[in-house]
Formats: sequence, structure tokens, C-alpha cells
Amino acid sequence: MSNRTIKALLVVVLLTLSGVMLRPVLSLRSVWVQGSAKQTLKNSEELKRLHDEDQSDRIPPDEKDIDWGIVSPRDKARLARVKELYAQNRLQTAYDYYHAAMILQHGKAPEDFLLSHEFCIVAISKGKNDKEAKWLTASSEDRFLMNIGRPQRFGTQFHSEGNCPMRLYAVDPGVTDEMRREMGVHSLAEARAHDAELNKK
Repeated sequence: MSNRTIKALLVVVLLTLSGVMLRPVLSLRSVWVQGSAKQTLKNSEELKRLHDEDQSDRIPPDEKDIDWGIVSPRDKARLARVKELYAQNRLQTAYDYYHAAMILQHGKAPEDFLLSHEFCIVAISKGKNDKEAKWLTASSEDRFLMNIGRPQRFGTQFHSEGNCPMRLYAVDPGVTDEMRREMGVHSLAEARAHDAELNKK
């Protein structure tokens, strides 16, 4: 084997070894850069404000009834703004997705409730894996199913037709109370007891 061939082989071996040795270093740098990017993400103040306004509208002062003539247009405006922020990729953190999900839960169309459910899943995957997020995940699924004429699964939704009292919407028996507990939802017996309480004469 000539000196030229040996030198060429040595160069190939050295390049291969340097690539193998640098790969872990480059991988670590990539992880570090990704970690740094995650650390700089901040919860959206606008989404937090919209969420707080949404909740405040549902707790009127002095235990008065909710004035839907005032609240409904506010809900519509908040919903439109959340959809704008989502379309602009402005939802970044677990709390951004959770706050947006709550506003979508108060939408009107089945697609709003389905998107709310999907936002909850993202919120949980990003770290907001608590009772609030789990409950909203179950509730948004139930509301979606109710609005497409299917039985709900967790038993979170009550509805009224015309001037009739609020009643527990039909529940699919496929979900156990253990699953409900895992999702931060009352047992089916508790939901039915609440239904009875609402409809006492």
C-alpha cells in the first residue's frame, strides 16, 4: 500500500472520528438552545386578561343574574380575538392554551368546543396537568358532543329547552366514575343529585 493511500485512509479515519466525537457536543448544544428558548417563553398577559374578564362576567356582583345581553357580545369579541392570536401562532405556554381553551368553551359552535378540547390537551402536555385543565378537557368534550346531538361522556353539561328548568344532558354509560375522578369531574350519582336539586318543586 503506497504512502499516498495510507495518508488518504488516515484522513478518512480522522474525519470519521471527529464527526463521531463532535456529534454528542452538537446534540448537547441543540438541547441547550431548545432549553433556553423554552425558558424565555412568557405567559401572554392579553390571554390572561381575556380569561379573567370571561370568568368575571360569570360571577356578577351581589349575586345578581348574569346579563347575557351584555356578556354575550363580550364573549363573541373575546372568542374572535383568541382565534386571531391562535392563527398568528401567539399561544406559546401551557397557560396560554388553557386560558384560550376557557374562552373557546364559551363559544357557540361545535368547532369552538372541539378546539377548546384540543387546547386543553396541549396545555396538559406543556405542563398544566392539574385539576382545572383536566376538568376543562372533560367539559369541552361533553359540550362538543352535546352540540352535535350525541350523549356526553363525563356528565358535566346541563341544558334547558325554552323555559324549562336545567336538566342533566344525556350521558353515555361508557365512562366510569374512576375515569371521572381522574379528570376532576363529579361522579355520575353526584351529577344526578345536582340535577334533582335544580329541579325541586
